[in-house]
Amino acid sequence: MSAARVIDGKHVASTVIRRVKRAADQLERTSGVKPGLAVVIVGDDPASHTYVGAKSRMARECGFASIQRTLPAETTQEELASVVQSLNDDPSIHGILVQLPLPKPLQSDLIIQSILPEKDVDGLHVVNAGKLATGDLETGLVSCTPAGAMVFVRRSHGNDLSGLNAVVIGRSNLFGKPMAQLLLSADATVTMAHSRTKNLPQVCRNADILVAAVGRPEMVKTDWIKPGATVIDVGINRIDAPENGEGKTRLVGDVAFKECAEIADVITPVPGGVGPMTIAMLMANTVIAACRANGIAPPRFYDTEI
Repeated sequence: MSAARVIDGKHVASTVIRRVKRAADQLERTSGVKPGLAVVIVGDDPASHTYVGAKSRMARECGFASIQRTLPAETTQEELASVVQSLNDDPSIHGILVQLPLPKPLQSDLIIQSILPEKDVDGLHVVNAGKLATGDLETGLVSCTPAGAMVFVRRSHGNDLSGLNAVVIGRSNLFGKPMAQLLLSADATVTMAHSRTKNLPQVCRNADILVAAVGRPEMVKTDWIKPGATVIDVGINRIDAPENGEGKTRLVGDVAFKECAEIADVITPVPGGVGPMTIAMLMANTVIAACRANGIAPPRFYDTEI
């Protein structure tokens, strides 16, 4: 078998962003409304500020009204809740994102659940999780990383996954569970595997679509892969790379990329695979929320049209 086709996440993300820009432009021309995205960050964690900066820049590039609220690390739960409530009450804000993790002792779940579900562009509110679990993809907002991974799956297999076996390794609320629900909604036969799963390599070998999201570097080996499978690697792990110099590190996924690429039909790299899609789908969710708030049917971002 020839080597797998490697998905270029940056290219696919750029196609999503082009559609977002068109939708934002059309919304402004027809209703005079700019999609509004508010990003709230607490404290001075450098990685969080890097992520927030990238999200804010992309929002501006898409033609959104982009607001960033930067709060000190000593912000109280009540003060943060008040900021979120003010954004809930602002009709010009269609999407609210609170950058995680929050500094201790702030309780992130209370804050996430206080965001209006229709403005929850991270797709983490229990209402949006519930809509996804019941197959309602028309009125909820889907968590960004699984939504991006699903775009890859649909581009490889189409919108109807009937007859295909999908295995998701990882059962987190952030990724594993919503990914499994998306695959199920597309009529795949889905197995959720995790650290307690017996005979995990054998379970994975049944997968036409294998999605790895466990946070263990290069755990998935070539003998876990069904020949011709689609492999979506969501892991981001930093490991030592002495070959690049003393103290150097490099990023790897949960899949041993080089060896698995010899067996798979389609595979995503790390970095450059699912990562770029997360911000792209955040922008998609924001323009979807803005369209819905103004009574306009939003464009579709999860299907093979992209």
